[in-house]
Amino acid sequence: MHRQTCSILCFILCFVSVIEHIYSNDAFMFMSKTVSKESLAEKTRIYIDAHPSIKDCVAKGLINYSSLARMIMKDLGLDNEEAVMIACRRYAGKLNVTTDHELSILRILKDSRLEMRTKTCIVTAKNDWTVLHKMDNLFKDLWNENSIMQVVQSASAVTIIADRMLKDRIMDTVGRFNIIKVRENLVEIAVKSPEKIVDTSGVIAYLITNLSDAGINIEETVSCHTDTIFIVGEDDMIDAYSVLTKCIQSAEITAKE
Repeated sequence: MHRQTCSILCFILCFVSVIEHIYSNDAFMFMSKTVSKESLAEKTRIYIDAHPSIKDCVAKGLINYSSLARMIMKDLGLDNEEAVMIACRRYAGKLNVTTDHELSILRILKDSRLEMRTKTCIVTAKNDWTVLHKMDNLFKDLWNENSIMQVVQSASAVTIIADRMLKDRIMDTVGRFNIIKVRENLVEIAVKSPEKIVDTSGVIAYLITNLSDAGINIEETVSCHTDTIFIVGEDDMIDAYSVLTKCIQSAEITAKE
């Protein structure tokens, strides 16, 4: 009787062990598939985010998802077209929710205007305390002369954007041995926007995307309160002004109150 009870007990323990093993394998397979799907969806989202023109078409529903899925598969080395296409459609649904934010950007641009200043130069100098100290007196002189100059400081350099007539004066002031690079034949285009731009994200990115899509090289970008300033080459002057004008005109049509 005792021997029979032990046999039954061993059988039950073995059966439980087998069930646990099967369950754990199934659970592992399920978790692996879930992680794989999440990883694929994340890769798809990152790919779309990295291509602004594609992202814009996806958000507006102006894209063939099958073609997009095949392109993503080719570029990322994926092999499940249906899963990629589902990921694209799901992300498109999330992007459609953000159309209200795009409308807020267009409302800012609708009330914006452009100003252009030619004969601009950029002087880049070493980021040294002596350079900034020497610039102090020049700032005071330019203030009295009502001249405009933008200064941007980074960890490695100081960039000075000013009228071309001030180039030699700036170089002499900071010391020519401190000069890293001088760029001339530039144009300054300022987008002057209403106060709401300060609290609205994405306006500058929207403008930069449009300029970039038109093949325009932006030499420098400066944001000063409600002014967004783009520095471009004289060769790109007409195209850049035209692109920014169309952005404002499109906003005036789309974002009517």
